[in-house]
Amino acid sequence: MIVVVTGATGNIGSAVVDQLLAAGHSVRGLSRRPPPARHLDTKDARLRWGSADLTADDRVVRLREAFEGADAVVHTAWGFQPTRDAAYLRQLDVGGTRAVLEAAEDAGVPHLVHFSSVGAYSPGRGPVPVEEDWPTGGTPHLPYSRHKAAAERMLDAHEERPGHRPRVARVRPSLVARESIGGALDRYVLPSLLPAQLISWLPVLPLDRAFRVQLTHTDDVAQAVVTIVERQATGPFNLAADPVLTREDIAAALGARPVHLPWRALRLLAASAWQARVQPVDPGWLDMAWDVPVLSSRRAREELGWTPVHDARSVLAESLRGMVRQAGSDTPALRPRRLSEQARNLLTQGPVSRRRFS
Repeated sequence: MIVVVTGATGNIGSAVVDQLLAAGHSVRGLSRRPPPARHLDTKDARLRWGSADLTADDRVVRLREAFEGADAVVHTAWGFQPTRDAAYLRQLDVGGTRAVLEAAEDAGVPHLVHFSSVGAYSPGRGPVPVEEDWPTGGTPHLPYSRHKAAAERMLDAHEERPGHRPRVARVRPSLVARESIGGALDRYVLPSLLPAQLISWLPVLPLDRAFRVQLTHTDDVAQAVVTIVERQATGPFNLAADPVLTREDIAAALGARPVHLPWRALRLLAASAWQARVQPVDPGWLDMAWDVPVLSSRRAREELGWTPVHDARSVLAESLRGMVRQAGSDTPALRPRRLSEQARNLLTQGPVSRRRFS
């Protein structure tokens, strides 16, 4: 099969590219910032690279050219920063998804795999894991979540059309991580000049005792995508590894002592730090983390035969190790965080929360 992957140099996209190639498929990788020459000159003739900016005026034309003759498109491209430029993120996320859908339809691509997220779901803090029929209204105070929900509405409208093509699968994973994105995580979530090694020196973890989160390994998510592509599967698929992580799990991984801090107090502190430009993470991410429901992966297990290789605790440990070690790759999106680069960019381009090419 010939598969086009948007966002092919990012966390999920790069893993999807690798696993599609390992499964014997041909891949066209698209990214806004081209990978280094050694990637472009790969010896694997089944991998071709191209550039595509999903905010550019000619995006549909460029995408249509890249999609010609493809058996499937896997759309993973999405923006997380600059969180203080919500209009740009909407143009990239919602407008980019609209462009991918239009170009796939124009090029006659039969199958589209769209990366949605647990963040597309409406709030739900009940103890029972939810299936894919849970409402996808998003978290109202976070652009990322609102845009994921808007993309879901766009796909709903597409699927309501008789004889619609491409057929669509929606992947809705929990938080997704692996060791090799540690440097990128640091760059997006830590204050610019704060050494990542401080993570391993944290004496206490101030967090609400009721906090819980699901975490899944990037490679396990990518493997599900390969199966979806090969089976031309459609519809939504939740993907989440067990167990559901608690405050105590996170504290143990950090070697820190858990201390109860009510969620509202933590949210107020995060919002104050955000307003003061001390940290780059929109407090809406805390709203989403607190409000999203626990996911059931029953459909993926039964229909795709999906069983994650990595449990959530090992993914957490691996991800924290990657942050401390500044793990990364040589692609622009996943490059390791360097304090010298952070300082230079802070002085010349401003904080990452305002920077379009971080």
